[in-house]
Amino acid sequence: MLFTSEQVSAGHPDKICDQIADAVVTDCLKHDTGSRVAVECMIKDYEIILAGEITSLHIPDYLALAHSVLERIGLPNVDDYHVTALISRQSRDIAAGVDRGGAGDQGMMFGYATDETEEMLPIPYVLATRTLEKLAEEKHPGLLTDAKCQVTYDYTRRRIQTFLVSAQHEADADLREIQAYIEYVMQKRAIAMGLNLDFEPLVNPAGRFVIGSSFADTGVTGRKIIADTYGGMCRHGGGAFSGKDPTKVDRSGAYMARKIAKDILRSGLAKRCEVQLAYAIGVAEPVSLCVNCFGTNRKPIRELEADVRRNYDLTPQGIIQKLDLLRVDYNTVSALGHFGKTWLPWEQ
Repeated sequence: MLFTSEQVSAGHPDKICDQIADAVVTDCLKHDTGSRVAVECMIKDYEIILAGEITSLHIPDYLALAHSVLERIGLPNVDDYHVTALISRQSRDIAAGVDRGGAGDQGMMFGYATDETEEMLPIPYVLATRTLEKLAEEKHPGLLTDAKCQVTYDYTRRRIQTFLVSAQHEADADLREIQAYIEYVMQKRAIAMGLNLDFEPLVNPAGRFVIGSSFADTGVTGRKIIADTYGGMCRHGGGAFSGKDPTKVDRSGAYMARKIAKDILRSGLAKRCEVQLAYAIGVAEPVSLCVNCFGTNRKPIRELEADVRRNYDLTPQGIIQKLDLLRVDYNTVSALGHFGKTWLPWEQ
């Protein structure tokens, strides 16, 4: 069985937007833990538009936050970027339901864990993510910030089939040197994971990739939800994480579902697990819980679900308290995945 997962770099235009939106969330919660934030971001060329709802004692400096994100990514000409903020307060109807401890919206969330890697994440997803991390760390002088990595893995033969990287580069870069360097990084990442080296490497298969980020494409918050999670290996409820404070169950519910799935594997009760939670607006307890272990469970599913209901507080406030979500630096998850980073409370 061939399965493909993708990851994108911090300099991808959609990821720029996720990072700016999460910088706003983190800033608001840092100054007022009671902040309610639902912010979307769009970027095109040098123009950044923030739109959404914020109820907080703190007024963010949107321009400074956006510039700090762009500087962290390593984009040039940061001072040339402009920010337009279209922000109102959270709807009183939504606020009333959340204030009573209920979910801020209806929806379903999925969490997933697999024993195939130490991160409990799918092999092709981990390999794609770690490759882009390595490219960002080493900062090759010919490479720029926008990049994508896509790995096709053969689960039947347990080997990498195709390893694809599209990476933005300087206009005068030696393309043969760039290709050789990226293929070297591919091999190092494959070796680190104990995988084969006789894969098909594809580096910038369309040719030159000089114009990137917001000058090649329009970025929007929430368009890389599969890269944020499990690389497509499990189902997704459809809600994005970035730009939302943790009273939004799109975010907090997905984090708790991931923790539950990991805990089931760590307890030796399954080798692979998907957890679904679903909520109704204004209602604290989930309307449904579903555990799927794909036949690897060592305990009946009904008993596993009963254990989850008994051992976890699945209300939005219970999740926030358990995972200390009002004090998370969401800047650390807004690029290169929300899962697999050991310091995060839902990974522990």
